[in-house]
Formats: sequence, structure tokens, C-alpha cells
Amino acid sequence: MGRVVVVGSINDDLVVVAGRLPGPGETVAGTSVSHSSGGKGANQAVAAARAGAPTLMVGGVGRDEAGDRLRAGLRDAGVDTAGVRVVDGPTGVAIVTVAGGENTIVVVAGANARLDPHQVEAVAVAPGDVVVAQLETPTEATVAAFGRARSAGAVTVLNPAPAAPVPGALLDLVDHLVVNEHEVELVLGVAAADLVADRGDARQRLRAACRATVHLTLGADGQLVLGPDMAIAVPGRAVEVVDSTGAGDCFTGSLAAGLAAGVPLEAAVRRAGAAASLSVTRPGAAPSMPTAAEVDAVLA
Repeated sequence: MGRVVVVGSINDDLVVVAGRLPGPGETVAGTSVSHSSGGKGANQAVAAARAGAPTLMVGGVGRDEAGDRLRAGLRDAGVDTAGVRVVDGPTGVAIVTVAGGENTIVVVAGANARLDPHQVEAVAVAPGDVVVAQLETPTEATVAAFGRARSAGAVTVLNPAPAAPVPGALLDLVDHLVVNEHEVELVLGVAAADLVADRGDARQRLRAACRATVHLTLGADGQLVLGPDMAIAVPGRAVEVVDSTGAGDCFTGSLAAGLAAGVPLEAAVRRAGAAASLSVTRPGAAPSMPTAAEVDAVLA
């Protein structure tokens, strides 16, 4: 089995639950507030570790109470934190408002903005490893990590979230691109509905824009996997959504774990989808990630 190496963000999530999400300039009453482990990178690392993969987190936290707590939480989840650097300044923070299973999030990067190419280039990567990244840390660090992965014969997985254009220098280094309906249009210029319906030349335009295998996540409607010579549609599961925060991270981390274990692609996607469907039935981001045994029970 290969190792999952997650290069990305680590945040202290301040989660507020309310009856509904506020509109611009509006104040609503909340029902609870709590701290939770988060950051897209940390979420994906926890998802991979709980899925059974040896997992290394590469990122940064501040020299503060939150940083100590988040590193301890990662270790408790089975994640190797040897790649997490402690820097002067604050740990990253995400302010999350949850209502009716939906959420709004404001992120302050803090120590995540200090991740640099030198830090990721110092990480040993081997053939069979899977290197995962998102867009909550500097792009130059991700390019360096994926370049190192490509040279070592490792697999790369990019989840371009929060949604933003992806430089060609980075996209060219991606083996698996995990995108939701909004991200696929912003990153690749193709509408999700056209890809799902195989309308017009949508899939041809996707292939022209990206050499990677594209995993389009569709929430309750499942996933569509589009590769150079394949198209796999995986149905979703109907669940009662409590909190959708981290669902995409759960899918990405679980997928990476499957790839690192050498699981056939369709089976890895099905496991990742099942894991994500479990995560939305629980509150929080990293704490909501299911174990391999829980996913086995769902698939059985």
C-alpha cells in the first residue's frame, strides 16, 4: 500500500448553528457554537487515515493553543504530523454558519499562507504514494509538491476548492481532479449539466481542457467519472443531511486512500461516495469523517 500525503490547510473551525443562514446585513439568532478541527487539507487527511491509509499531513499551524489542539487532533485520528510546521503567528480560522444542512464559510488563512515550496520539497515521496492538495494554501507550494510527486512516480489528486481558476502549470501535473458542479465550470469551462447529459461537445471540451481523470461530485445524485477512455456514473445515497461541511473533503481523502491501496477506480469512487454520504449525516468537518468499517457496513 502507498501512503497518502496531504499538502494543505489546517484550520480551527468556529461553527455556529442557526435556524437559517443570514442574508447580507442581517442578524439571526444562533442555537449553538463550538470549535471543531477543520481546514480542507486536514479534513482530507483525516478522511484518508480513517479509510485505512497511512497518511502524512504537510502544512502549518500557529504557535498558539489552537495549533497545539489541531495537531493533537490529527494525531488522534491516525495522521502523521511530522510534516506540520509551527510558525510564528495565528493558526488558520474558519467561521462556519450551519442551517438546515447548508453552510456559509469565511476563512482567514493564518499559518496556511506560510506553506512554501521548500517545505513540500523536503517531504519524501515514493512510487505508489498519492499526493493530495486543495486551494487553501499558496499555489506555488502545490506546484512544487505535484512536480515532486510526478518525478517520483506518485499519483496526484487536486480538489480546486475554494473554487478558483487553476494555473495551467498546476493543472498539467494533476492525475485526478475532484470538482463539484460549480468548480467544474469555473476551472474547466464546462457546465456540469452538459457533462451529465453528454450534451453537445461538452465531454470533448473537458478532455481538451484537462488530461486528468475528472471526478464530478453531484451531491445526492452521486458522481460522474470522466477519463480519456471512460465514463462511469455512480449513483448517490439518500440520507438525512445534518451538515454538508467537509463532504467534498471526505470524498477526496477517501478516494486518495483507495488509490493508494490499489483499489480499482470504480470501487474506490463508490467507497468515497459512500464515505461522503455518511459524513453529511454528522456535524462538523474532520470529526464527521467515517471509518473504513462504517463504509463497509453501508456498502454491504
